Amino acid sequence: MPNDDVDRVLDAEQWRVEAQAVIDDVKEHVQDLRVSEKLTSTNQLIYLNLTTLEGLRFCVELSAAGFAVVGNRHDDTSNVGNERFETPYSLLDFVSPQYKNSFGNALLDKLKELSDVQ
Repeated sequence: MPNDDVDRVLDAEQWRVEAQAVIDDVKEHVQDLRVSEKLTSTNQLIYLNLTTLEGLRFCVELSAAGFAVVGNRHDDTSNVGNERFETPYSLLDFVSPQYKNSFGNALLDKLKELSDVQ
């Protein structure tokens, strides 16, 4: 099997695990993020329905190539060929202005906790 990440193939269950890790990592900074129940996952990608803190809805494709907004509403893949993002953070930074504030505030809270412990 090629070592190139773009050619990486996971089975559908592995993509669900990968997607859940992403969801768990950013759930504090979005209204909602979940695996699409309508769109079929393959061994190469999985679709996520994202609702930003602003209430904007997107369908996001997660693959070995990264993240891409493929629709401007949940379960919609009509916007194929958009910019790819390496991380969920760069994607959220692009689509959600409030993400920066949410992430920054969470970081400040953690730093405060650390300083309070010392």
